[in-house]
Amino acid sequence: MALRFIAKDPNSQTGQSPTAWVDDANADMVFQGWKADKATQDECGQAGPIPDHEAVIRIPARMVPAIGKACDVAEQRARLQ
Repeated sequence: MALRFIAKDPNSQTGQSPTAWVDDANADMVFQGWKADKATQDECGQAGPIPDHEAVIRIPARMVPAIGKACDVAEQRARLQ
């Protein structure tokens, strides 16, 4: 697996930050974010159960440009497959 680093949270403290990557092999987007609190998980769970192998994470709005870039890179990678 080769993950292409996109960006870290610009307001992060050293080593602690939401981060975005794109997997070069399959164009999947990979995100590191803050664990969602119980209230957020409960509200998200109203749309359907959250399986044990999945997680709800929170990404700050200031990461929107990085997520947009990750989407662009993923779209480009997907066309190459």
